[in-house]
Amino acid sequence: MGLFEGFSSSSSSSSSSSSSPLQENRTKMEGMGNMSNSTTTTTTMSHKMGYTHMTFFWGKNSEILFPGWPATRTGMYVIALFFCFFLALLLEWISHCRYFKLSGVDSGGLSCKSPPSRRKLVVIGLVQTATYGLRVGIAYLLMLAVMSFNGGVLLVTVAGHAVGFFFFGSYAFKSAAEAASGKGVLAPDALPCC
Repeated sequence: MGLFEGFSSSSSSSSSSSSSPLQENRTKMEGMGNMSNSTTTTTTMSHKMGYTHMTFFWGKNSEILFPGWPATRTGMYVIALFFCFFLALLLEWISHCRYFKLSGVDSGGLSCKSPPSRRKLVVIGLVQTATYGLRVGIAYLLMLAVMSFNGGVLLVTVAGHAVGFFFFGSYAFKSAAEAASGKGVLAPDALPCC
């Protein structure tokens, strides 16, 4: 005697004896299931039409960051590549810029002769926190763009980081005093040797 057989004997008086309550419930659910199956089918079909790849590929037919962008349009793909390059460049600029300089301590571009007031420190802290949040948000956007597994997106993102580091983080555009102090960049002797 199965688990549902006891249930079927008590409820079989109201239904025909040839079908069990389990079969009746299944039949009722099938009738209601048509509505949910159409939704599932539509959802499944829309995912099948996307350009989701799980390995790196080359080509303009992809989705980067947003559904349907850039899809199959060459012009939009080029714009998406410039967007990723610009975001990587912006991320490097934000990472290497210093906005506030307090009492000779290099924390940015605003120089103070006397110790700042508590209120000024709070404002500076809020600006630094907002900048940090922006930097992390851009970094996550770039990560998601690279996770589209499009080879072109990977190359322009790495190129944007490299160009940004060259302009904002390397010795190339630092003053002699900054280069001598080694602030913000790796010292040449700190690099691993082959």
